[in-house]
Amino acid sequence: MSPFSKSLRLSQRVAAACLRQHSSLTNDLINNMDKKATWDRFYTENSSKTTAFKNFEWFFGFDAVRDFILPLLQTKSNPHALLQILDMGCGTSALGPCIYKHSPAPVRVTCADISLIAVRLMQEHVRSKAIEPHSLSSQLEFIELDCTQLHKHFGPSSVDLIVDKGTTDALLRSKEGKGKAGLVLKECLEVLRSSGSLLQFSDEDPDARLPWLETEALQEHGVKAADVGVQEVGELRGVVYYCYQVTPRPVVKQ
Repeated sequence: MSPFSKSLRLSQRVAAACLRQHSSLTNDLINNMDKKATWDRFYTENSSKTTAFKNFEWFFGFDAVRDFILPLLQTKSNPHALLQILDMGCGTSALGPCIYKHSPAPVRVTCADISLIAVRLMQEHVRSKAIEPHSLSSQLEFIELDCTQLHKHFGPSSVDLIVDKGTTDALLRSKEGKGKAGLVLKECLEVLRSSGSLLQFSDEDPDARLPWLETEALQEHGVKAADVGVQEVGELRGVVYYCYQVTPRPVVKQ
């Protein structure tokens, strides 16, 4: 299936989902998923529909991918420091809080989103729910952050794991988002430790995503900055999902 067909299929599913509750948002969610204003409006309207908070999950929830995430945290366990985890483009997903809740290794989970509306909704929800972590040392925070500017919050080589559930997909499938998607990948490679990983969960076929990742991960003079692999997550509602793992290569000083 061509990348265009995949993109169109995703856009149709997004449109169908929002037509039920957010018909006036349909065009923005198809064409402008890279824009802060689109998501501010989405989360504002979504939260106004009900008095009870409900997580909005892009693709699927934590249980579908826990076996991709938790084993990585165990292998990276450091008894002297918290593992730094970033849920990039968190929205109002329960993914970040579930990592905080279930990780046996002590972690500091930063849930970051460009929409301050989403961040505040999650802050309020977590305060009211009082989630207990598996490790008493673990920490959880929610921040407003543009994922094209990760360096403004994280230092170089300071993050152990970045989880991206649909954020890159949203950028790649927006009219003006492809350049931003490439910048996000470069920012991820900058802030990840050499032992760290970026996990991209996506419904895009490997024959489209892998070449893009490998091209965007090239440094000057064609030097490969990361290794890229893929595993199938499984099929949900007739759609096959994948986990793309990007691992930085150690920087070789000239």
